[in-house]
Amino acid sequence: MATIKDVAREAKVSTASVSRVLAGRPNASPQMRERVLAVARELNFRPNGVARSLRTTGTQTVGLVVPDLLNPFFTELARAVVDTARGAGFSVIVGNADEDPVQQDHYVRILLERQVDGLIVVPTIETSPLLREAAERGHHLVLVDRPAQDVNAPMVLADGAAAIHRLVEHLVLTGRRDLAIITGPDHAGSSRERLSSFREALAQHGLALPDERIWHGDFRADSGRVAMADLLASAAFPDGVLVANGSMALGALQVLAERGRARIGIPDELALAVFDDMPWFSLLSPTITAIEQPTTRLGERAMQMLLALISGQDVADERIDCRLVLRESTDPSRKP
Repeated sequence: MATIKDVAREAKVSTASVSRVLAGRPNASPQMRERVLAVARELNFRPNGVARSLRTTGTQTVGLVVPDLLNPFFTELARAVVDTARGAGFSVIVGNADEDPVQQDHYVRILLERQVDGLIVVPTIETSPLLREAAERGHHLVLVDRPAQDVNAPMVLADGAAAIHRLVEHLVLTGRRDLAIITGPDHAGSSRERLSSFREALAQHGLALPDERIWHGDFRADSGRVAMADLLASAAFPDGVLVANGSMALGALQVLAERGRARIGIPDELALAVFDDMPWFSLLSPTITAIEQPTTRLGERAMQMLLALISGQDVADERIDCRLVLRESTDPSRKP
């Protein structure tokens, strides 16, 4: 089994330098950090946690709480957090809140009781007294993907506003005027932001978003299926719809498949776009227009920000732009 001395010898640095890099401390150059981490991976080096705990006050463990591990977005996010943590010598304990604020608080309490060095949380609800208390008590905390009110902790979020505006502009330029949205729950910050951006984009083109053109789901497939069924059953269904996350899009696409493309007429009668890209969207017929989130980057930055907090650095909020990927489901060709 490789030792810290083996890593230091191969990387041509001191054992103290290796320790600083693996602990995530800031006093190491980017070049040294990259070299040490590369050698550690190559040698399959695993720090001795028991010995290290005798030398430091930390546990080299962090917690990650996400709303729904069945959602591919959060699976990819978690993988990025774990990979980045491992490179810095940290382990990650993951909790699945199941889109339930009570379950979220349950995991946050357990992780704090285990004295993890820090927490990364995707809030299930905008207001969380427990997260606010954890931040006020000085626990290292980073929020990712969804904001939370009154929690004094740095956040890293996907900024979809510009991509939503580009999508609406595309739909309007291709003749769509009656647009709708299947959004998430009101208590989720990301849901509120996407709805607000969609409304603002419509207003820039002189279009309103009446209440009857807003369907609320819970970010899960069943709610997307129910919302799309209701939308299609309306007296005059819209000519364009944005589904605000990938899981709800699964349910919406199921309804469309059951009704049949010929009967619904995508994209001619109904243009369809999804906030969140999936690898198989490009394999469907028609292919699905999507707003691609920087999922891996979000997870990496969340963990990097947490490491910076643990090492005593100040950390600012970050927003990372999303990207609009136009495909056949919003094709400009329309029936006369």
